[in-house]
Amino acid sequence: MTPGTTTNASFVPAHPWHKASYTNDRGACVEVSEGPVTGVRDTKHRELGALFFAADEWQAFLDTAKGA
Repeated sequence: MTPGTTTNASFVPAHPWHKASYTNDRGACVEVSEGPVTGVRDTKHRELGALFFAADEWQAFLDTAKGA
């Protein structure tokens, strides 16, 4: 799996999926599977697959989102 690519829903990442900590109660939810390759998917449309990022790319996103 190349980081930054999409895949179908049949791909199972090495780590379990969990809802992102910023999930709201209006249905705008994403799930992540963090590890050497981090997956991100929409909880309402899991069948559409996920985006995958290398650990350093994911950390850079988190740092930017937190304003670090």
